Amino acid sequence: MFYLDPAYIIVMIIGAIIAFSAQINVKTTFSKYSKKMSSRNISGQHVARLILDNNGLNDIPIERIEGKLSDHYDPKKRVIRLSSVVYDSASVASIGVAAHEAGHAIQHSTHYAPLNFRNSIIPITNIGSNLAPFLIILGFLFNIYGLVLLGIFAFSLAVLFQLITLPVEFNASTRAVETLGNMNILDENELIGTKKVLNAAAMTYVAALAVALLNLLYYILRFSGRRSS
Repeated sequence: MFYLDPAYIIVMIIGAIIAFSAQINVKTTFSKYSKKMSSRNISGQHVARLILDNNGLNDIPIERIEGKLSDHYDPKKRVIRLSSVVYDSASVASIGVAAHEAGHAIQHSTHYAPLNFRNSIIPITNIGSNLAPFLIILGFLFNIYGLVLLGIFAFSLAVLFQLITLPVEFNASTRAVETLGNMNILDENELIGTKKVLNAAAMTYVAALAVALLNLLYYILRFSGRRSS
């Protein structure tokens, strides 16, 4: 039913453009600064280890994983996983990404409130985002508006998750840049490239929030239109 609605098609096209543009930007920016090697010539893995140890997190391991830009910190297992291109490279791009993931580990260890809140709502937001489209579609099909409202509420939880993710990611990037400068791992010129890489990465989360908000707005307007007709 939604796929026949011109408004929904427009929302999907706009959302796809926003998400695609953000992904292209982060990939091209990372590619550009992955060619710029740091003057100290130390790898992303080494940088992450230095930052962790400097913050008393000697017990957190750093693992190499496959994939490109698949780097992440796992709060459940308390481990940083870096893609090969970040783990082994001494580029300002790779160092920035490694420091960013170390920033998440520091957030976790210091009980950074937005991260704790985001982690606490992950189970319910996963359920909500998966069930929401089915609840909304079924509600419209059978004119059960309570079901539609339940679906909209469930999808709102997914939007909330995207919203809470922003301060978590921006804070990790801020920590990374400040730490890289304070520990003299990168000089001022090198930090410029790192900031651009981390800013581009952060914009993918902004794009994800924008897409989620577009969909939520569509659902709400569609529901309001059906109720008033």
